[in-house]
Amino acid sequence: MSNALIIVDVQRDFCEGGSLAVAGGAGVAAGISRLLAAEPDRWDHIVATKDYHVDPGGHFSDSPDFVSTWPRHCVVGTSGSEFHPELATDRIEAIFHKGEHAAAYSGFEGHAEGGEGLAGWLRRHDVNRVDVVGIATDHCVRATALDAARDGFTTTVLLDLTAAVAPDTTDVALRAFEGAGIVTLGVPVIRTA
Repeated sequence: MSNALIIVDVQRDFCEGGSLAVAGGAGVAAGISRLLAAEPDRWDHIVATKDYHVDPGGHFSDSPDFVSTWPRHCVVGTSGSEFHPELATDRIEAIFHKGEHAAAYSGFEGHAEGGEGLAGWLRRHDVNRVDVVGIATDHCVRATALDAARDGFTTTVLLDLTAAVAPDTTDVALRAFEGAGIVTLGVPVIRTA
């Protein structure tokens, strides 16, 4: 059995300067890269997810509520959908796109270029343990980690390498992790004002 790092949605639009920026996103991108360089043998496999919207319907809104509707972000073909330049991508083995035509938060809702889902890819590579990092702690990281645990993977969230949107929703995510038996290490990057 082996382990994998899942890098969730470390994209330009979710980092400072993007259309749906999360404070600390660029720092998370750089931090993930530093960890990959410092501990090159820590994970057997490294994969990433991308929000990858074509026409996600009601997911986009001109008057977003920031709960179920959001400003336009990570539209296919735009620079906002690309990985943040501070993220080292040379070791990423597979990218799982999600949300083309509907809202999607979990990387387990996505698929690789050939159509394979994340759970299938991990099982095909004999992965039984995953570490989850990325953006945002309280949205796509939360959904991805919960689905990983639900699918039977031993799951850890490296909170120091996640950026969160808001304290209240982050508290909800942390309680959900605990309830699902997900190990958390560190503290999420979170704006408090």
